[in-house]
Amino acid sequence: MTRERIASFRNPWFTASVAITASIALVAAVVGFVWLPLAHPGERFKGVWDAICSAAGLVRNAPSGSQIVSADYLTTSVEFDPRMLRGASAESIGRGATLALRCTMCHGARGLSQADTPNLAGQYPVTIYKELVDFKTGARASAVMAPLVADLSDADMRDLAAYYAYLPRVSAPQPAAGEPPRIVASGAPLRGVAPVGPATAKLTGKPALRGSRDSPRSICAPSSRPSRPEFGTTTSASRCVTSRAG
Repeated sequence: MTRERIASFRNPWFTASVAITASIALVAAVVGFVWLPLAHPGERFKGVWDAICSAAGLVRNAPSGSQIVSADYLTTSVEFDPRMLRGASAESIGRGATLALRCTMCHGARGLSQADTPNLAGQYPVTIYKELVDFKTGARASAVMAPLVADLSDADMRDLAAYYAYLPRVSAPQPAAGEPPRIVASGAPLRGVAPVGPATAKLTGKPALRGSRDSPRSICAPSSRPSRPEFGTTTSASRCVTSRAG
């Protein structure tokens, strides 16, 4: 039997296989694009075509009668745009540097904090702008920031964001091996971070964090001793000496 005769509708086997394949594809399409979306709980479709569009991943318009849930608290009013605050001019950065003089006490002269407040140097301009707007509108509460941004205009906040984004970002020094970050050991009251040290250990009854100032450190030397002589196995034990950090 030649190939032409096999791939011919005169061949009953070829015709049957094509019909079975087409039937399976049609049933799968109906189940996946119509029946399953309509059977999904919580979904409300206007019709079959709406269900097919939803299953295909096409954007559907929200039903006109759907209830829009509004927050019962103040939220941000900033809407991000991909081209937002790009290409700040030198004048904008200069004005931002002048306005940033009021921020140096907490955030440092070059945007690098020495008071356990966030570093602003090298931050994304949209991030700083959003935070300033939120502090001004009350979407983010802060007894320190609210008075400072009360008299800032929208242009002022954009200039501040441009200035801090212009400054080079400096990475914080990494702690030595085994040492916790300084903010963990010493805490940051303005951020609401409590220190994990001897004073906290006395109040909470928990041991002080290893590596914190004046906390005990343990120097352990591993040793081995037989645990199951009948099996000839050994387990590791440690001999520790506790010392006080200088």
